[in-house]
Amino acid sequence: NQTKQRTLIMSNLTEAAQAGGKRMTTFGVIAIILGLLAMLAPGLTGVSIAMLLGGLVVVSGILRMMWAFQSGSLGRGLWIFAIGGLTLLCGIALLANPLFASGVLTILLAVYFFFDGISEMAVGFGRMGDGGGWLLFSGIVSLLLGAMIWAQYPLSGAWAMGTLLGIKLFFVGLTMIAGGSAVRSIATT
Repeated sequence: NQTKQRTLIMSNLTEAAQAGGKRMTTFGVIAIILGLLAMLAPGLTGVSIAMLLGGLVVVSGILRMMWAFQSGSLGRGLWIFAIGGLTLLCGIALLANPLFASGVLTILLAVYFFFDGISEMAVGFGRMGDGGGWLLFSGIVSLLLGAMIWAQYPLSGAWAMGTLLGIKLFFVGLTMIAGGSAVRSIATT
């Protein structure tokens, strides 16, 4: 009876691993498609990201201002309302001038690529032979993208965000496809 239970558990684990590997591969394909679309329209992608961020900041400011009315005291409520108002004004500024917003986001994107590249390379070195090569490669690409953005700033702006984010999504997709394939092959052995 215990042998049947172990066999059933192993079968369930194998099926779950294979399903997870398929999902990872599917998300990798989606990331590659999104990356290609971002590279085809980099300016539109960059401005869209800035506008989306502006919209999210506006909503955050409004919610924070509404939350101020539920604070326990007048002083605290006024403080939260003031911070919410400042957040709302920042969101409106982002929406009013998406090119400026994309410039700020370009700097943040360069910093993100540097930190992302360093962390991916660290994980890649730790997992050499077990998909670590792809992580190492992806980390190197991230560092190069960060350096390219930094070197071209302020000329890089919105087009850099779209192009380089597209490249990053493309390589993340490749990494996910390789990882999904590795998970499925491990599950079948």
